[in-house]
Amino acid sequence: KENPSPSLGKDRADTVIIGGGCVGVSLAYHLAKAGLQDVVLLEKSELTAGSTWHAAGLTTYFHPGINLKKIHAYSIKLYEKLEEETGQAVGFHQPGSVRIASTPTRVDEFKYQMTRAGWHPTEQYLITPEKVQELFPLLKMDKVLAGLYNPGDGHIDPYSLTMALAAGARKYGAQLNYPVRVTNLNSRSDGTWEVETPFGVIQAKRIVNTAGFWAHEIGKMIGLQHPVVPVHHQYLVTSTIPEVKALKRELAVIRDLEGSFYVRQERDGLLFGPYESQEKMKLQDSWVTNGVPPDFGKELFESDLDRIMEHIEAAMEMVPVLKQADIINTISGPITYSPDILPMVGPHQGVRNYWVAIGFGYGIIHAGGIGKYLSDWILQGEPPFDLIELDPNRYGKWTTTEYTAAKARESYGFNNIVGYPKEERFAGRPTERTSGLYDLLKSKCSMGFHAGWEQPHWFYKPGDETGYKPSFRRTNWFDPVGREYKQVMEKVGVIDLSPFGKFKVKGTDSVKLLDHLFANVVPKVGSTNISHMLTPRGKVYAELTVSHLHPGEFMLVTGSGSELHDLRWIEEEIVRGGYKVEIENVTDEMGVLGVAGPYARQVLQKLTAEDLSDGSFKFLQSRHLKLSDIAVTAIRISYTGELGWELYHRKEDSVALYSAIMEAGQKEGIDNFGTYALNALRLEKGFRAWGAEMNCDTNPFEAGLEYFVKLNKPADFIGKQTLKQIKEKGLKRQLVYLTLETDDVDPEGNESVWHNGKVIGNTTSGSFSYSAQQSLAFAYVPIELSKVGQKLEVELLGKNYSATVIQEPLVLTEPTRTRLQRKGESPRM
Repeated sequence: KENPSPSLGKDRADTVIIGGGCVGVSLAYHLAKAGLQDVVLLEKSELTAGSTWHAAGLTTYFHPGINLKKIHAYSIKLYEKLEEETGQAVGFHQPGSVRIASTPTRVDEFKYQMTRAGWHPTEQYLITPEKVQELFPLLKMDKVLAGLYNPGDGHIDPYSLTMALAAGARKYGAQLNYPVRVTNLNSRSDGTWEVETPFGVIQAKRIVNTAGFWAHEIGKMIGLQHPVVPVHHQYLVTSTIPEVKALKRELAVIRDLEGSFYVRQERDGLLFGPYESQEKMKLQDSWVTNGVPPDFGKELFESDLDRIMEHIEAAMEMVPVLKQADIINTISGPITYSPDILPMVGPHQGVRNYWVAIGFGYGIIHAGGIGKYLSDWILQGEPPFDLIELDPNRYGKWTTTEYTAAKARESYGFNNIVGYPKEERFAGRPTERTSGLYDLLKSKCSMGFHAGWEQPHWFYKPGDETGYKPSFRRTNWFDPVGREYKQVMEKVGVIDLSPFGKFKVKGTDSVKLLDHLFANVVPKVGSTNISHMLTPRGKVYAELTVSHLHPGEFMLVTGSGSELHDLRWIEEEIVRGGYKVEIENVTDEMGVLGVAGPYARQVLQKLTAEDLSDGSFKFLQSRHLKLSDIAVTAIRISYTGELGWELYHRKEDSVALYSAIMEAGQKEGIDNFGTYALNALRLEKGFRAWGAEMNCDTNPFEAGLEYFVKLNKPADFIGKQTLKQIKEKGLKRQLVYLTLETDDVDPEGNESVWHNGKVIGNTTSGSFSYSAQQSLAFAYVPIELSKVGQKLEVELLGKNYSATVIQEPLVLTEPTRTRLQRKGESPRM
């Protein structure tokens, strides 16, 4: 039993962690173990109070995401050796776990997941019904088609785990103080914090909010609305079941995805936990509006078996011994959910030295890995690997309480639904963050959700099968996307690009700042370039287009999902370097239209007196002009690789601008296109995408971005010294460009790449090439397998398809074709 220490012990700390659940205690343990002095954890009641102590404690290697598997794997490896290190038993059982497929679509999903597991070190197998029965002999087998098996999985006692981490944290010098309530937080002008408590004030270099369902309250102290909401999760524990007691070894954990429940052994009985539908599940939304009751700690909610009855019946059907079992315990406790189920982990934009690790629906399996991930980031100044899907800055002012509640409902209810590629979820949409064209376009297309925005994926024509019809194979959007691809290649298309993140930078030090931030040179006035922000270790933190609009005045543009991720990084550098600049986020005020295709110039020229000819308005130039009397900043650039412009304008002018362009392009056969066609076009041109071909896991050289990295520029940009070393040492792997011989399935990215019966790499993104009429993908492979002509295989849905490394790009960009024509060469398309 722990002894409480209700005092501060000191008035200064390097890092103050607020919240003593398994995540906060794991962070204290990892920071202290890594040698950080002055780590203080403050817990308002006692360690494990909140969601930790009543958790079912499941641990699994499985995750449909890519890098989250690393978090799971680290946690399990840590939990295996924690008892030996700390002398505290953790109650860790590893009987393995099996996800059950009882429909053909589920079998496809498992195959889809297997191809994403191949290039990861964790063990995962697709197993037969016979093997499933061997691992869980009490299962009724008539519906079981296959299982997805992770041998190292199991469950751990959450209380014991947290106490072992606490013992480790103290052993390495961290202070864990409780009961100590944080009553207020004050940020000081130098970026440090004053943490107020009933026992006095502690001054901290940084604070980390790991307060579970109190995270919202801690955020409110500094004016942040963290989008987290407590959900009622119930599970039942049975008394001894003779058939369980008679078993020679512990049952594997079973997850029945169609019945939406898990079952594991608990002593000689069973523990059963369901995830109800979004209509039946219960949110504790009063806590979001009125705050968590001040004294709530190790309390539970009233259980409600009626709510989970259909799942109980499904479980009794699948595990018949449950029918005779007595329930001895029903647990109903709060678990925090974020809108998309994933936690929020990392530094927060807009507040200096304020970090979060909150919103954990699965805190036990994430605790170990997140503690290590965050402590590495805090100590080294950059994330150890890419986890942008957990970035707290993926949410913004558009994330209202109503949105958070609607999404948490949906996420809980969809816990076990089929995870398709290109997944869309519709609760809480649209947010207030719609582009100026949303009302005009919403009935004409299938919309996708991007950082709060609605953006057309593909457009309907008479005869199309409309709506969102996800599949692991080609589906209803395959032909329409081909039609839009053809539109841009042969005529002219218009796309709504308003979700781009857009920042204005100006001030006496603006050139100096950008020269330090970016690996590329700063563009001249009136020009635009593609530039990358790198981390000190030489990883690609971000890709932006930089336009020098007036002397010392710039517009930076990034992808929708990177808006606050990139802004935070830039703001930190401004403060760190004391640069005299102003940066303004104009993302929500500005609309963007892309116009691309061979007739783009012809159409736009009708709307302006400005000369748009190639000689006058060159590729990668930017200028202010009027189109149909509407002021726009026009940049001659297009992610399609075809002749095109991006037109930046006031959001309230979007409809007028769009209508004028559509009207002007009637003769040229102008039409809309969406992001799916854009993706096919960019892949054919060999354009990389941030988050796929490059991110915090890749350096620019292996990603094939040498052209944009100017090692010889005088400025000492971030990552420059490391890149020189990388160049000297040479690369171990390289991004290659593949064509694939497939049937009715196309690569998406993150599939295993095979050679000689072994997994040797992974794809990063892929699509069907409507030009070559075959599949196309980017992939990372060992340098010795990266030569043009190399034969490889790519695994899709359980089958290996032959692939060939080809010379990139498949289709030359319009500026390159024009240049070759001028030289009298005939360019290939």
